[in-house]
Amino acid sequence: MGLVLLLGGEFSSSEAVVDRVVAVVNQEIITLSEVERLSRPLQGEIQTEDRLQRWEQVQELYRKVLKRLIDEMLLDQEAKKSGLKVSSKEVAEVIEGIKRRNGVDQEQFEKLLAAEGLTFEAFEKEIEKKLLRTKLVSWAVKVEHKAAEKDLRDFYRENVDRYRINESYRIGQILFLVPNEATPEQIFEIRKRCQRVLERVKGGKDFGEMALLYSEDAGSRKDRGDLGYFKRGDLFPALEKAASRLEIGAVSGIIRTDLGFHILKLLDRKGGEPLPFVEIRTSVQADYYEKEMEKAFEEFLTKLKEKSVIEIKL
Repeated sequence: MGLVLLLGGEFSSSEAVVDRVVAVVNQEIITLSEVERLSRPLQGEIQTEDRLQRWEQVQELYRKVLKRLIDEMLLDQEAKKSGLKVSSKEVAEVIEGIKRRNGVDQEQFEKLLAAEGLTFEAFEKEIEKKLLRTKLVSWAVKVEHKAAEKDLRDFYRENVDRYRINESYRIGQILFLVPNEATPEQIFEIRKRCQRVLERVKGGKDFGEMALLYSEDAGSRKDRGDLGYFKRGDLFPALEKAASRLEIGAVSGIIRTDLGFHILKLLDRKGGEPLPFVEIRTSVQADYYEKEMEKAFEEFLTKLKEKSVIEIKL
């Protein structure tokens, strides 16, 4: 989890926000200012000049962010009831890891936080909450590790593309280069630019058009980001791992390599025979367990909502 994943973006909305309560979750409130702060990175991507359309798009964005905040508040409340605790040492270890991955010392780190309107103490509190949620899920969400053989084989057949060998991928790329001499602040800004483009792609903008406009890979930019076909082993390991897990037409998250920040789209996949189930049963079981955990978590969250009193005022 990098620093840039835990911070918001710059304030780009021109509308003044009057704070008010937008949701009550078991007598705890969520304010409009909280929703607006988390929406900042995305508001700048609303391109319409039509005031009504802009208002409608901002409201839709607010609703999505509010849903996330409600889910997090429910988890926080349940963690408090459970008596689970996070030590200051655990929080410090996570923060040190974030600083190390971003190549910053304490002073630089606090400057980056200040640029996002956060104090170090507030950031520590956010890390504590995230760790508590993780502990809660590990404690409360259980999945049987011994899956039935039929379930594993069905999962293997449904996800057989994950287990192919000697296949090739046709990749589309949007690349934001990070110079070797870039400072932590510059890397942070480059990552934010990449995030904004990713949000536009996820929001429906044409990948090829975004590559033509923003990719810094001159070789593929003229082809709307199309890199052509690559065999396994030809790509950076991080890119290959991401490509191997994408469905044709799907877009990745942000991937960091020595070159910079990448967004990938899997344009095509060909060749490659799937490894026999008996040879990769352990890997299939791990993937199946991960999927079942995601399903169990959604069920757990649904149950929390059913036994809670939630009032939405947005």
